[in-house]
Amino acid sequence: MPEEKTAVLGDDRPAREAAFAELVAARGGDDRTGLCFEDRSWTWREVVEESRRRASFAGDLGGGHAGLFLENGPEHLFWLLGAALAGVPVVELNPTRRGAELARDITHTDCGLLVTESSRAPLVDGLVDVPSLIVDSPAYTERLAGTPPAEVPPVSPETIFSLVFTSGTTSAPKAVICTQRRLGRIAVQQRDRRGLTRDDVFYVVMPMFHSNALMAGIAPAVATGGRIVLRRRFSASGFLPDVRRHGVTFFNYVGKPLNYILAVPEKPDDADNTLRIAFGNEANERDIAEFTRRFGCTVIDSYGSSEGEIRLNRVPGTPPGSLGVAEAGTIVIDPGTLAECPPARFDGHGTLLNADEAIGEIVDTMGAAKFEGYYGNPEATAKRVRNGWTWSGDLAYRDAAGYWYFAGRDDDWLRVDGENFAAAPVERLLSRFEPFADVAVYAVPDEHVGDQVMAAVALAPGHVFDPSSFTRFLAAQPDLGTKWTPRYIRLVAELPRTPTNKVIKRPLRAEARATSDPVYEHRDGGYTRR
Repeated sequence: MPEEKTAVLGDDRPAREAAFAELVAARGGDDRTGLCFEDRSWTWREVVEESRRRASFAGDLGGGHAGLFLENGPEHLFWLLGAALAGVPVVELNPTRRGAELARDITHTDCGLLVTESSRAPLVDGLVDVPSLIVDSPAYTERLAGTPPAEVPPVSPETIFSLVFTSGTTSAPKAVICTQRRLGRIAVQQRDRRGLTRDDVFYVVMPMFHSNALMAGIAPAVATGGRIVLRRRFSASGFLPDVRRHGVTFFNYVGKPLNYILAVPEKPDDADNTLRIAFGNEANERDIAEFTRRFGCTVIDSYGSSEGEIRLNRVPGTPPGSLGVAEAGTIVIDPGTLAECPPARFDGHGTLLNADEAIGEIVDTMGAAKFEGYYGNPEATAKRVRNGWTWSGDLAYRDAAGYWYFAGRDDDWLRVDGENFAAAPVERLLSRFEPFADVAVYAVPDEHVGDQVMAAVALAPGHVFDPSSFTRFLAAQPDLGTKWTPRYIRLVAELPRTPTNKVIKRPLRAEARATSDPVYEHRDGGYTRR
């Protein structure tokens, strides 16, 4: 890999907590390259000037919010930064939503303008009584050419910057409030925690309607004055060529991108690249280790909530399968008793012995002030903030040394033959089986009482499911819980996922065994196709 350049931090970093708009404005006199997209590039000065033109549009809304229904691209970035400068909240609309659900998202978040493009305009045409701008239309181009950059006054840190919908894996999506203060804080924290500088090149390929692209990629790039390399959509085969072409040093991800990139055939010189850091969440241990080895970079995979108040970080010495350690005030709580759960106990094979008492919900006892609420949804806000604490809705347990392990969502409990356990540890174990590329474990009703374990699995390329081999694999796992053996194995082409690659288990649970996919049942000591 090439030698690392000397870090240049610059002198334009605010020494206090600032509105995100202030960080954007600080880039207005910067003539270094700030954005690359396909065959075009813009200096930071030009990026801010284009953003101030969009601020002129956003400033005419009269209190409404700007709904962005755009692919990744310069217009999307200019509107995000322009709305920030104008102090107008943006609503990132999920492109997978349709019809009444999409209409509900638009009206619920008080959009006074929809900013879209010709490929998506038909999806909102006539759906709601809200005016639209189509950014790739001649009319928009003509209007933009006659619009001077807005003179924007300072923006209060308390101003809402964005409303970003949760992934909705377990319920209807909720719009998370993010103020200018919060995003400004995140931008500076990301910069300082990762040692990012103006020499860094940020590869932003995650969909921009998701908070990961904004908070993990765009915000720290603005704070450092580094260069953003923006791609319309993620491409596993295009990843390494892009890294080399642009000198990418920082890549943010969520979900399975590492896995997809690793599926591209390896070449001997893959580590000959400029990438320093891959930062994200939800990658598995095998992919983290392999990506680190293959591309010669550091992978920082952490647990973080969209709402922003809870974070777990891997540190040196973190055991395999662990999320790492928590920040002060984050504990595991028994929701019934409100008592802190005791540490997990394991037998000599690593089997969790006290799941009933050790597994609880991840709670931040100091995070209520950091959570800014769900827009227009006081019921959901009240459910998340209780007893002066913020409740994540995620389950976990800790070992005696203080390392945390994810145990699933709060509806990922299974009760088999009177024994309670969580889905995530079972998923981690099943993922060791080489033919399984992807695993989701969930409860299906037992014909008598309680649950049975069902696993939906996607096979790795070139593999088939051999029931005998799988049975032998299970028998060889010393930490297989006594009730963990899946009653049913469902073979799927791919697991249902959100656009940001989070597995959605609701349809799997609803279908249970009523599917045309191959389903194998465990009986008489082996697996037989139903």
